[in-house]
Amino acid sequence: MLIDTHCHIHDDDYPLDIEQVMAHAHQAGVMQMICIGTSSPNSQLAMEFVDNHDGVFASVGVHPHSANEGLGHLAEIIRIGTSMGDFSIKAERSAHKLIAIGEIGLDYHYSDGSPHDVQKIVLVEQIKLAMQYNLPIIFHVREAFDDFWPIIDGFINAGQQIKGVLHSFTDSQKNADEAIKRGLYIGVNGYSTFTKDEATKAMFAGLPLDKILLETDAPYLTPNPFRGKVNEPAFVRSVAEFHGAIRQISTEQVENITTANAQKLFKL
Repeated sequence: MLIDTHCHIHDDDYPLDIEQVMAHAHQAGVMQMICIGTSSPNSQLAMEFVDNHDGVFASVGVHPHSANEGLGHLAEIIRIGTSMGDFSIKAERSAHKLIAIGEIGLDYHYSDGSPHDVQKIVLVEQIKLAMQYNLPIIFHVREAFDDFWPIIDGFINAGQQIKGVLHSFTDSQKNADEAIKRGLYIGVNGYSTFTKDEATKAMFAGLPLDKILLETDAPYLTPNPFRGKVNEPAFVRSVAEFHGAIRQISTEQVENITTANAQKLFKL
């Protein structure tokens, strides 16, 4: 069994037929998926979606691009989602479907994005929510590790354990090492199958399998050999196959280890 630990198939504008997407995933052996919230309204949409689909779970949070909007009713979504809430007619399942906080973090790539100070404030507030509800965190960090690590270390130095994953990691070997040193997993997706940067290729090839989570980030970052198509959870198998090939091990080994990693982090 494979797990797609990061996708956005719940979004209103996801362009593929969901029932076909689910069927394709199951045919590829992808039996569990995590839908990722990016704002307060999108997080509630994720909760409603997963209540109505078996094997699909939710992570809720405010993406750094949406930091200007504040947390909205995110705290209420988490409270309901961890206490048998009322998102849908299958409400009794909500408490078993909310498994993480995210994607949250810092993204300094765009000059017209949310101000850096606002992003940091919103990130800290959401880490506190994760600590309050004992949930792992799905982090989005882009060109902002110099500010990110001091925030994480502030919690660690205060005696709090940060459990989580750096989603869609494309940064340096140094920051991969820093993440692993702090007990974080590395989220690997289709980008690893098509990057041309030799240092990045070497970084991906050297990541220890027991620290990797596989993801698609669907509909984005479609892996080889499906470039040009809309990404979907089924394609996480191609990511697994690629990482087996570059390590000269079987896809089954990659599947078994990365699935166990996801099950451990998210308590699936």
